[in-house]
Amino acid sequence: MKIFSTFEHSSYLELAISALHMNGIQKEQIFAIPLNSRKEKRTLLDNMHKSDGVSLVSTGAALGTAFSVVGTSVGFRLTWGPIYWGLIGASAGFLIGFLIDLFFYKVIKKNKRLIRGKMSEVILIIECAEEQSDHIEDLLWHHFAIGIARIRMNPE
Repeated sequence: MKIFSTFEHSSYLELAISALHMNGIQKEQIFAIPLNSRKEKRTLLDNMHKSDGVSLVSTGAALGTAFSVVGTSVGFRLTWGPIYWGLIGASAGFLIGFLIDLFFYKVIKKNKRLIRGKMSEVILIIECAEEQSDHIEDLLWHHFAIGIARIRMNPE
């Protein structure tokens, strides 16, 4: 049986490996793989084929709509008329909303990611007998594994 688990790169991983050694799992039966972190920065503008769920347009669209309504209603009293002032209000609202979202995701969210300091995870693969699998799974959960999967290997 093979057990796959993921851990954050921390002392809990080392404690889990030590506990596995104390429970009779040999070094040859344990395989730890550290994952590489992303080197390139995430793009803020999405395209048709790649989207990460972050939209810089939604706040701009909402503010553009609100500012265009206000600009149109005020434009009845101004010299250029309601159509021009509605377009000016829509443009100004969209630009303000876009800049708010850009500032939020570039400055505030980036600082939160840096403060959190999430390191890349480690995949731990353990080969064991099927009788040991429940005990090993409990041991891994006890040492704060993020996720665990079991695969039953066919005897050859």
